[in-house]
Amino acid sequence: MSAYYQLLERTINDEGVVQARYQSTMNTQGAWNPDEQHMSPATGVICAELEQFAPRENMRIGRISFDIFGLISLGEIEITTQVIRPGKTIELIESIMTGQGKTLVVARTWRMITQDSSVIAGLEDQVVETPENMPDFDGIRKWPGRFIKTVEARSSQYRNGKGLVWLKTDLEMVEGQKTSDFVNVVSMVDIANGIIPRQSTPLKWGFPNLDLQLHFYRLPQGKWLGLETVQQYGADGIGLTSSILHDVHGPFGRSEQILTLRKID
Repeated sequence: MSAYYQLLERTINDEGVVQARYQSTMNTQGAWNPDEQHMSPATGVICAELEQFAPRENMRIGRISFDIFGLISLGEIEITTQVIRPGKTIELIESIMTGQGKTLVVARTWRMITQDSSVIAGLEDQVVETPENMPDFDGIRKWPGRFIKTVEARSSQYRNGKGLVWLKTDLEMVEGQKTSDFVNVVSMVDIANGIIPRQSTPLKWGFPNLDLQLHFYRLPQGKWLGLETVQQYGADGIGLTSSILHDVHGPFGRSEQILTLRKID
C-alpha cells in the first residue's frame, strides 16, 4: 500500500458541514503503541480535508491548533469539518476526528485574507543548510512503528535536545489522490517531538505530546521539511518541543508541542 489512508465516503449537508470516512493503512502505525496511528499522518489527513473545505479566493490557512484527546486507534476514522466563526477576512474552521465512538483529535484552523505586504515583509528566522549534501539520519530509526519507516531523514547537526533534521516521504496521503506540498510537508511536523530527545537511549521517561500548534507566515513548497528543533523538560513533569519549520526555500513557520513526562518502569 503506497498511501496512508483510503477514502471510504465524503458527504456535505445543507449547512456545508463535510463528513469524510477514511480507513487507515498500516503505514500510519505509531511509535508509542502498536495499535495506534502516529499523529503525523493524522495531521496530514485532517489537512487534506481542510485544503478541500469551501476554498475561498485570496484566503489561506495561517494557524492550525490540534488537541489530541487520546490514543488514535488504527482502523476507520471520520473527520467532520465546518465553519464555526464565519467572516469576510478571517474565519475559524473546526475539524473533529472520531473513531470507535470516541473523539480522537480536535483541530481549529484560522483561515485569513491575503494581501500584498511585501513593503513591510521581514523575518528573524534564519535560512539553514538544506538536505542535499547531508548524510542519512538514523536517529529516528530507534522508534518502532511502520510510519517512521516511510520517512527519509537527513541531518548533520544534532545533539540530545537540539538539532536540525530534514524529512521527506514519497507516500500519498490518500490513495488515488495527488498530495499537495502543504499536506505532504505539514504531515511530518509532529515527528519533531521524537527526533532529538533530551535523553540518551534507553529512555527512562516517556514524553508524548498532547497537542500540535502550527503557525505559518507562508505556505511550504516542495517535499522536504526541515525541523530546527529544541526539546525542553521542566522540573514538574511537563515539557515543550519547539521548532522553526523550513522548506528548501527557507523558513515558513513555527510549531509547538506540549509534553507530558511519564517515568518508564
